[in-house]
Amino acid sequence: MLVLILAVAAALAYSVSAMGAARLGPTLARAAVWMAWLLHGALLSVSLFGQAPRFGFAPALSVTAWLIAAVYAVESHVYPLLQTRWTLSMLGAIAVLLAVLFPGNPLHPTASPWLPLHWALGIASYGLFGAAVVHAWFMTRAEERFRLAADPHSGMPLLTMERLTFRFVTAGFLLLSATLLVATVFGGQLYGTGARLKLDHKTAFSVLSWLTFAVLLIGRARFGWRGKRAVRVLYMGSALLLLAYVGSRFVMEIILGRTP
Repeated sequence: MLVLILAVAAALAYSVSAMGAARLGPTLARAAVWMAWLLHGALLSVSLFGQAPRFGFAPALSVTAWLIAAVYAVESHVYPLLQTRWTLSMLGAIAVLLAVLFPGNPLHPTASPWLPLHWALGIASYGLFGAAVVHAWFMTRAEERFRLAADPHSGMPLLTMERLTFRFVTAGFLLLSATLLVATVFGGQLYGTGARLKLDHKTAFSVLSWLTFAVLLIGRARFGWRGKRAVRVLYMGSALLLLAYVGSRFVMEIILGRTP
């Protein structure tokens, strides 16, 4: 019952932020974002660390949306005219409700009690790369509007948005590297199986995404990649990372109806 109450409250707060910005004004709209983020965080705490913790593709998306909302909530104070409230707030509302409909599977009895934290840290890389994708998309749109002599104003200078995009990519890459390292070294302890890193679809897509992001960072550092080329590689790596966990769990839980 507590999970349902928190989920409905968070979804309503996100919806108010998205749909009522014009009536509320920028100050109250940002306050609604913060309220939604706090309620969403409380929901994740109960779901992941409560008496019967569960996890799956929808909670993974929920964690990702929560982290992206956190980034926006901070940036909206620095750049009050940043035009991302509607998109990110609706993403948060959908993610919260999706996690209620598909809460995932209970943890295995032999699994380590720290496994939810391990998962949350791994999914944190989703949030960082998700924030990078959002910034890259708005940066691309602003550049296109600038070429068409339209108003490119987005509340944030293009060079600043580009720097932030690759800072998120770098942070996400470091976190993804740490997650893969922990899974390799302590996989048996976390899952209680005695096995280390399993060679499955999740591992394959994770490694491919890691390699893609490594190429992107090397290309930018050594060859000055930017613009459409860098954004395409970012999208490619993010799609592979999305398939690594969310895609694999979705197929197992929803399409095949199995417990991973």
